[in-house]
Amino acid sequence: MKLVVGLGNPGQKYAGTRHNIGFDVVSELARRWNAAPSKLKFEAETTDVLIGTTKVLLLAPQTYMNASGRSVQAAVSFYQIELVDVFVICDDMNLPVGRNRIRKSGSAGGQKGLKNICDHLRSDEVPRLRVGVGTPPGTQSGADFVLSKFAKAERAEMDLAVARAADAVECWAEQGIAAAMNAFNAADK
Repeated sequence: MKLVVGLGNPGQKYAGTRHNIGFDVVSELARRWNAAPSKLKFEAETTDVLIGTTKVLLLAPQTYMNASGRSVQAAVSFYQIELVDVFVICDDMNLPVGRNRIRKSGSAGGQKGLKNICDHLRSDEVPRLRVGVGTPPGTQSGADFVLSKFAKAERAEMDLAVARAADAVECWAEQGIAAAMNAFNAADK
C-alpha cells in the first residue's frame, strides 16, 4: 500500500485557499478513481483507491496544517508503510503560481505542515510534491497570503496545476519517484 497525503486546513473557511492545494489534489485523485466516500480515520478524511494495480490510501489530515504529522504518523504506523511509499502534496510560496516540483527528500523549506510530518516520522526522506501558489504581494505576511483564495486570473492555471499534480501522483504510484521526477519536473519548467 502507498499513502498519498494532501495537506490543508479543515473547514469551509479554508476551502479554496492557497494552503489547501494538497486537499484539492487528493480530491481530484478520489474523483478520477471513483473513490468511496471518505471516512474519518487517523484524524483525517481517508479513502482507498486503486491506481493501476497499486492500492493507495488518500489522506487529508483534519488536524490543521501545522499538526499534520500526527495524522500521517498514525497511518504510517498502522499500515507499516515505508517512507518511500509516502507522498506528501503541499503548497509552496517559493514557486510561481501553478508550477509543480517533486523531490525525493529534503528540508521542509518553511512549509510547516511538511516539517511537522518530517518531525513525526523522524526523517526528511519523505517524497513530496510542492505546488506553487506564488509569493505574497507587497508587505502581506506569508501566513495571510496562504490563507487567501486564488485570484480569478490564477484559478485556471491552478486547476491545470492540480490536474498535473494528480497525473504526477499516478506516475509515482505506478512507476516510482524517479520516473515522476523525470516526467513532471522537466515538463513543469
